Amino acid sequence: MSDYARVVDFIHEMYGSSEFVPLSVPKFIGNEKKYLNECIDTTFVSSVGKFVDRFEEEMARYTGAKKAVVCVSGTNALHMSLLLVGVERDDEVLTQALTFVATCNALSYIGAHPVFIDVDRETMGLSPLALRVWLEKNAELKNGVCHNKRTGRRVKACVPMHTFGHPVKLDELVDVCQEWHIELVEDAAESIGSLYKRRHTGIFGKVGAISFNGNKTITTGGGGMMLFQDEEMGKLAKHITTQAKVPHRWEFRHDHIGYNYRMSNICAGIGRGQMTVADEHISHHKHIQKMYEELLADIKGVTIHSQPSTGEYDSNYWLCTITLDPALRVRGQENAYQVVVQGAVGGAAGVTHEARELHTDCEPNANVEAMRIFLDTKGIESRPLWKPMHKQPVYADADAYVNGVSENLFKVGMCLPSGPCVTDDEVRYIVECIKEAILVG
Repeated sequence: MSDYARVVDFIHEMYGSSEFVPLSVPKFIGNEKKYLNECIDTTFVSSVGKFVDRFEEEMARYTGAKKAVVCVSGTNALHMSLLLVGVERDDEVLTQALTFVATCNALSYIGAHPVFIDVDRETMGLSPLALRVWLEKNAELKNGVCHNKRTGRRVKACVPMHTFGHPVKLDELVDVCQEWHIELVEDAAESIGSLYKRRHTGIFGKVGAISFNGNKTITTGGGGMMLFQDEEMGKLAKHITTQAKVPHRWEFRHDHIGYNYRMSNICAGIGRGQMTVADEHISHHKHIQKMYEELLADIKGVTIHSQPSTGEYDSNYWLCTITLDPALRVRGQENAYQVVVQGAVGGAAGVTHEARELHTDCEPNANVEAMRIFLDTKGIESRPLWKPMHKQPVYADADAYVNGVSENLFKVGMCLPSGPCVTDDEVRYIVECIKEAILVG
């Protein structure tokens, strides 16, 4: 172990600290407190207040959207996006196997059926080739409407997700969706600040949904937003998310089924404060990624995932990810599934689980689980990649057309601390701990 790692271990022992180097936590260095105080002083703390409108305007300018509309969460934003493009009960929605469950839950709220398509390894996002192959084999156009030949259901929308901030192959996906008359709805929850061919993710389809959850690149505590290129659709979204109330002098008049999805002025104030340092946060994420790339370069069996080098992609690197060669031997892997971990699986700090209870037909390789446990003992939070949706109990009966890429990535991959609060010294410490965990020979 290096001198640096010994010093860090000594500090942990000296102060009896069990604090993790967190995976991704918010950092408030902008005008967040100023705007919060203003909200309280003015008493405009609900969805009525100037910060809501200004936050929408600022995000529209930042992303290049013609209109932006806030929501209570990223899941709300995706749910509303699907409704606005016309997804109805019993429609089918094509989405990727490797994603967070909220992507699928949003369409399930409508009563639509997910169809899981595999991802490209280089982007970790929905594969345009796999999508095209599925459509050519399973779909047909009837009077300009796409249908599944086997089920007879309408195939209404396609939802790619920019995994860990990495843009998918958007031009190719746009082409496939246009050819098959399918609406493209981007799940850009993790990709604030990510660009594809110098355009912000979330504005390539009819609607894009982003998230401001507490662990995202910028946060409002909880919240989301829809991005529109159709201003009229954006106006309709704002109307429906505020209970579809028609302005009137004395009547509470409502002309649609409405939703209480409007972000509070307090949350929007935090968001405006975060916008003042958004580029700084994103630059830091990229800096941390570069450090991992340099420090892990010579470690055999450990590969840092980087965006394609074609120049088209500009990831925000929301979470930095590594993969472990299955042949790599890690301390404790023979007992990896019997160790109780005090960690943050999925971001919920303080969760305790017994790994032996997690055996399924799709689980991380023993060396990945052992590495996560070892880092946990060193005060470092890490987690597996998103578990493929077709392997989730709740979606076990959904149609899945996969080629093994998603499952393989889940088995060999893990996420490392990447947030705006992660320091250079902590990255060096994390890499030293990874080295310490590896058994040579």
